[in-house]
Amino acid sequence: MDNTFNPSAEILLEEAPQQKFPWLNVVLFVLTCLTTMVTGTFLMTSFNNTFTGFSGFFREVFRSPSILVNGLPFSLAIMSILLAHEMGHYLTCRYYGIDATLPYFIPAPTLIGTMGAFIRIKSPIQHRAALLEVGIAGPIAGFVLAVPALIIALRKSGFTAIDPAASSVMLGEPLIFKAMEFITGKIPPAGMDINLHPIGFAAWFGFFATALNLLPVGQLDGGHVSYALFRGIHRRISEAFVFTLIPLGIFYWRGWLLWSVVLLLIGLRHPVTLDDSVPLRDRHLWLGWIGLAMFVLCFTPIPFYIN
Repeated sequence: MDNTFNPSAEILLEEAPQQKFPWLNVVLFVLTCLTTMVTGTFLMTSFNNTFTGFSGFFREVFRSPSILVNGLPFSLAIMSILLAHEMGHYLTCRYYGIDATLPYFIPAPTLIGTMGAFIRIKSPIQHRAALLEVGIAGPIAGFVLAVPALIIALRKSGFTAIDPAASSVMLGEPLIFKAMEFITGKIPPAGMDINLHPIGFAAWFGFFATALNLLPVGQLDGGHVSYALFRGIHRRISEAFVFTLIPLGIFYWRGWLLWSVVLLLIGLRHPVTLDDSVPLRDRHLWLGWIGLAMFVLCFTPIPFYIN
């Protein structure tokens, strides 16, 4: 053994990378809380039949910002649903040792005050079992929060007479909506419609986002599940669903045409995992069935229409 000292030898000590505070995530979260509070306040004025027009509404907001507290129920509901969805993905990534960012929320002056949220997965996924669980965890978590939110909203909602002379934007009702209306006894009589509490709009968006994410296409959540279960024919399944959206867009809702173009631009392929040969367990098949059930319950061919 050579015990001589070599003065030219160097010992390099590498510091562990410091965890930076997620300022961007926090700022986007706060901004999205504000934009959803504005939307929630608008929805509450409509719910209470005190809406006097957009110009009057925004003048009132600038004159008395404290009225934005009326938007808290909607904001808390939709932010909770979105946060649950993304944290479902994030925590499952952490469980499997997959490097992923905290959620990024997207504030936007839309009808719901946001364009949603996302996380970035920064390292490869080890195997199909991890891929399936990461993909399905978000929709399950969001769905679990959206259901009680809808029940609360329906209990706070009443009925309003339909004015055949008035034009209004109507929301399509997925099966889960109809089921909850039946359970809560809020089935509108003939000539009436539900005056939906703002929390119900948050739940509706949660179900709509769940249905979109569960489309078994590309790298959507449903695409992850589809690849994990049917990796050999994943591309064909993606193509079939994208081209199914075209007749839906022609005959039901034009938005499906735009969505099909977006999916084609994003891409229908799915990257392989580090070891695709690792077999799935029985519980993964059950998770696949749960994903299919949620998609059927949340999907509606006509999300919006003019009455």
